[in-house]
Amino acid sequence: MRYADGPTVTCETSIEAPPASVWGLVTDIGLPARLSPELQRAEWLDGARGLAVGARFEGRNHHELLGDWRTHACVTELVEERVFAWAVVDPDDRFGGGEPDWAHPLASWRFELAPRDGGTVLRQSARIGPARSGVSLAVDRAPDREEAIVAMRLGELRTNIEATLRGIKSLAETGEQA
Repeated sequence: MRYADGPTVTCETSIEAPPASVWGLVTDIGLPARLSPELQRAEWLDGARGLAVGARFEGRNHHELLGDWRTHACVTELVEERVFAWAVVDPDDRFGGGEPDWAHPLASWRFELAPRDGGTVLRQSARIGPARSGVSLAVDRAPDREEAIVAMRLGELRTNIEATLRGIKSLAETGEQA
């Protein structure tokens, strides 16, 4: 798969807790920083005090090959106890994409919750592109390896998503708060 194809990874888990219990965990923007190795922290921007479409937050990230960087995210879809989605841009032009454009993010993320047998099926997905990202920098250096680079990044994202889903499952099933 090539970067321009909008490569996507999706993982899911079944949780023995109702969507109402899981919802508070998936909408806690700081929780993935406790569960996934790449996101280090997240905080609301612009004085945002709660979830709403258009609310923005900043993420601080670390990757052993890219070092540290920040992103800005904007909530793009919000359906209570069903969908929480956001687009991510590069506010510092670290990856050479120019001015951030919410219509063309460097990544899009999504949680989907579905009730099942008294519990919840939780799905998380990430789509990379179309804007430039760290993957673009790697492809610039080795364009003949683009498909392998994209596959490697999708594998990293899958590992991070699986860690996040395991953590949310554990917290939801034990009744712990984030």
